[in-house]
Amino acid sequence: MNAPRFATVPEVREGLRSVDYLADDGIAGVVYLADRLGKPVLVEGPAGTGKTELAKAVAKMTGSKLIRLQCYEGLDESKALYEWNYKKQLLRIQAQRVAEGDGANWNEIEDDIFSEDFLLTRPLLEAIRSEEPVVLLIDEVDRVEVETEALLLEILSDYQVSIPELGTVMAKQIPLVFLTSNNTRELSEALKRRCLFLHIDYPQMDREKAIVLTRVPDIQENLADQIVRIVRSIRQIELKKSPSVSETIDWARTLVLLGVQNIDAQTAKETLHILLKYQTDIAKASKELSVDAPAK
Repeated sequence: MNAPRFATVPEVREGLRSVDYLADDGIAGVVYLADRLGKPVLVEGPAGTGKTELAKAVAKMTGSKLIRLQCYEGLDESKALYEWNYKKQLLRIQAQRVAEGDGANWNEIEDDIFSEDFLLTRPLLEAIRSEEPVVLLIDEVDRVEVETEALLLEILSDYQVSIPELGTVMAKQIPLVFLTSNNTRELSEALKRRCLFLHIDYPQMDREKAIVLTRVPDIQENLADQIVRIVRSIRQIELKKSPSVSETIDWARTLVLLGVQNIDAQTAKETLHILLKYQTDIAKASKELSVDAPAK
């Protein structure tokens, strides 16, 4: 078991703040428990609310190496865990046969080509074998098939990997693991039981304003206040995709670059494409916007 990385929950919260991630006590508490219990964290919530950024921030604040496995449909063991370098193995076999002719000893060749020199490590095996502290980010885990999810569960249960040709590889240190999900499909109960659960939703207005002020250093407080009020009102509309926190930040940066100090309805409508990504959503939001939008 690793030595604890954090002494208290407030220490986690302040550490995250030091790397510009503004966490509440709920987020900080789950990170603290994940470290103390050696358990993965399953982070769910709408896209763009800071799930991936949390793992990056924890890696940065602890000085750990960040290893990321980006999940997608069709991801299998060879891309997530390990595979053998078949081209290199073939060249080795050919070279050995040329050198020794028909008298080549196949057993010796086989032992040679299934050795460390021919192993291609992927993110999961890399995280387990690492001797330095690691934060493992398994991003968008809800996009993989059930079979790959089972592989993840097996590894995260014991933090070890069985490679038939080499034996069992056990973790030299327990990585901090974050699995993110956008809820595109239901994850298995077994995986959920293995993890601590954290839901990150759209932040309260005061916290989102603090995030904007932190991530957009040149912005005036009055403009930041207007931005988060308008975004909050837009999120009340029935949209295909509500604006995320990252899009709020992008909009704030855009308005600062344009020299905007006060947002009127026209300015808001002309820049809505930064905040919203569907024309139908832009049309709906445009109808809702009025001259006094910042005061809502």
